[in-house]
Amino acid sequence: MTDVRDTGDTNPLLEPWEGPFAAPPFDRIRPEHFRPALEAAMAGHRAEIEAIATDPAAPDFANTIEALERAGEALARVRRLFWALSSAHGTEGIRAIEQWVSAVSSRHASEIGHDPRLFARVASVWENRGALDLTAEQTRLVENSYDRMVRGGALLDGAAKLRFAAIDARLAELSVQFGQNILAATQAFTMLADADDLEGLPAAAIDAAARRAERIGQAGRYALGLDRGEVETFLTFATRRDLRETLWRGFTSRCDGGAFDNNPLIAEIAALRLESAGMLGFGSYADFKLADSMARTPDAAAALMERVWAPAKAHAQVERDELQALMDAERPGAILAPWDWLFYAERIRRERYALDGAAVAAYLDLDAVRAAAFDVAGRLYGLRFGARQDVAVYQADVRAWEVTDADGGAVGLLYTDYHARPEKHGGAWMGSLRVQEKMDGAVAPIVYTVANFARPQPGARALLAIDEARTLFHEFGHALHALLSDVTYPSLAGTAVCRDFVEFPSKIMEHWIVAPEILRGLGMPDALIAGIARADVAGQGHATVEFLASAMLDLALHRRTGFAGFDARVFEAEELARIGIPEGIGMRHRLPCFSHIFDGGYASAYYSYLWAEVLDGDAFEAFIETGDLFDAALADRFRRQVLAFGDSRDPMESFIAFRGRAPDESGLLRQRGLTALPELELA
Repeated sequence: MTDVRDTGDTNPLLEPWEGPFAAPPFDRIRPEHFRPALEAAMAGHRAEIEAIATDPAAPDFANTIEALERAGEALARVRRLFWALSSAHGTEGIRAIEQWVSAVSSRHASEIGHDPRLFARVASVWENRGALDLTAEQTRLVENSYDRMVRGGALLDGAAKLRFAAIDARLAELSVQFGQNILAATQAFTMLADADDLEGLPAAAIDAAARRAERIGQAGRYALGLDRGEVETFLTFATRRDLRETLWRGFTSRCDGGAFDNNPLIAEIAALRLESAGMLGFGSYADFKLADSMARTPDAAAALMERVWAPAKAHAQVERDELQALMDAERPGAILAPWDWLFYAERIRRERYALDGAAVAAYLDLDAVRAAAFDVAGRLYGLRFGARQDVAVYQADVRAWEVTDADGGAVGLLYTDYHARPEKHGGAWMGSLRVQEKMDGAVAPIVYTVANFARPQPGARALLAIDEARTLFHEFGHALHALLSDVTYPSLAGTAVCRDFVEFPSKIMEHWIVAPEILRGLGMPDALIAGIARADVAGQGHATVEFLASAMLDLALHRRTGFAGFDARVFEAEELARIGIPEGIGMRHRLPCFSHIFDGGYASAYYSYLWAEVLDGDAFEAFIETGDLFDAALADRFRRQVLAFGDSRDPMESFIAFRGRAPDESGLLRQRGLTALPELELA
């Protein structure tokens, strides 16, 4: 790899970004810029830390805590940009240095976090915080700064610090490898089919399969891959049961053996996490992770899931019996399997609820759904989104949007990147290239949202399934959380909140895409709108069970207190038997391809989507109670009390400030339709 420092080239990662919004100059950035830029930025950060640690003045908020917030700005900029590209535009040059970036970043963070001089200064401010004239936000920052260093091993002795740092570095390396294995396994799989094999599929899915086949030299045939949206479309509509099974098995068995086997990585990751948690005095990794969450303890998280699990299983059993009855009429003697569920559920939606998924998608044009999301943000918060053609992007699919407030003032910059590509990780997510803060003047955030929707034929519309439209709104909710942040300090901004709160602003946005007013604006007839509402409730047993099975497995894994002889396959099978997952339902994520917990930040905390849905279900009922989903006063209160505060106060305080009381989980059960069971009595 070329080192730009030796060629005389300038490195755009180390220069001021002077274009619109000080956005990254993507048109000038190349993979070979990152290594020297990171080395230079880390050297600069070390110098800043040394100045703080050796300051002869007594430690106080300004010269220690606030100084730490200012330190490392250049490094944060380069790292955010690298990880954004590695997930959304992981070209060969980017993937080649992923493990190096992860390893050096881990070592750098450990060196700083374990500096005894620095920790002594932070601890001094923390110990005296009650006597200092601090704002509530400054007090929160002091406490976070101290806790972050303690949880990073600052109180360990010398030998233990070395081991802790080694574990952290190894975990960073394993996480990258886990994600790269999933990407490689996904890219390596292709299921070839002929025209007759695709009976039942929407035209857009058939066109996408034809184009994929052409790209791999199989013109005239059809190729199916393992992007989740593509798989779920095939499982929903394809009449060929054997091919549904082939694709389902391909998707769920990714990295479970073979060249990209993640099972050994799972065992090592789990064991190292337990060891590091034990070094900090915790009985399990889940105890460590959830101590810094709204749930506080694994017991509290498990209790919520168990309260929902029983009614969800009961509803799922009713749903299963209905689907099995349909299957019996067509295939006597056949037993409903996971690859049959979506297919027959679609039949129920069409025949009982007058809901045809393909008919719904005809009204969910990608550009129109995105415009609807922008419109909702405008009506709730007064935001405006204007396309900016003069802002460089990292790939031709990406679009840049200037975000302004009702008064025309700048709010930030948003990138949207929606179409699936081979170099992109699966799923959907949101991230920040710059976070909002105002330590030394207002800094506007730069935010991106990414998805993996199927690319249409040239000139054709990109149509979304209703769940894909929800995904777009969900990630847009994360983006609004970052864009509407209003804090002083960058480490407290936007989505830098605990895992079981961060999904709250995103989950609540999903309600608006299925609101009749919004769907009518997309041209959808009332009959389809009513069908969506009925079918949403009807399918919640299955949806809740497949999610909870993965969440309960995650928590159980990270509550273990030993991993000698651990076998991920055996553990998974035993846990599913223990919780009694209903026949015919698979998990949303099997362990070997569960990137949320092994290549993301959700280890022990996949439950957080459900916890956030308790908050979301209760909060959205406040809008329902007003009779106006765009009630101006309520929307303003949500913006000011939830979105604006970031992590500058305890998240429960933010919820109570909005709702006027602690959350009530009955809203979740009502919205999922799990409060009553005609024809079935709960034990």
